[in-house]
Amino acid sequence: MITDYSIQAVAINAIPLIFAITIHEAAHGYAARRFGDNTAYMLGRVSLNPAKHIDPVGTILIPLVLLLTGSPFLVGYAKPVPVNFGRLRNPRIDSIWVALAGPGSNFIQALIWLILLICLVGFGVNEKFLISMSQAGITWNLGLLVFNLFPLPPLDGGRVLASLLPARQSIALGKLEPWGFFIVLGLVFTGVISALWMTPLMSFFEWLILLLTSPLRMIF
Repeated sequence: MITDYSIQAVAINAIPLIFAITIHEAAHGYAARRFGDNTAYMLGRVSLNPAKHIDPVGTILIPLVLLLTGSPFLVGYAKPVPVNFGRLRNPRIDSIWVALAGPGSNFIQALIWLILLICLVGFGVNEKFLISMSQAGITWNLGLLVFNLFPLPPLDGGRVLASLLPARQSIALGKLEPWGFFIVLGLVFTGVISALWMTPLMSFFEWLILLLTSPLRMIF
């Protein structure tokens, strides 16, 4: 449980969280543009400016509540990037890539934070702030990666599942979208999603980034 709420402790978590969410949302917009939909680009959402993406509840309130309650997992969300799936060149397939672009960016960021951490330790840089921020960057990005892959709309995993299902089942799943996030939050706070989804998948992706960085760790 986190008990240090100093300005430094907040910065350690806030900086990688803002990067994680901002790049996640910009990645959705960038992928949509690549596949034919300029909606997000025209609205200025393909941007690394955090102000374009921050949601008061999802980016600030929910992560703060999780920190204060000592949740083992730190999650949050930003303002959804608008995507007109009908404008995509191949809506059924391209929508999967657009949905996966966000979690994919979090995987890459977690990998970069781990590389930074390995280099800091390997070169003997004993800077607690940078080391703690790197660790927080890994945790936030793995958490957002796994959380957003949960197969329920409006989360990215729900978008992927909807694209893979037959039309009738996809429409039925889409009807859950207005309530989907509240369902997921309920599962988070009751611990169900932590035990059955977050824990095993975060362990898997942590193992994967450790595997990918094993040559670098061998050098040090």
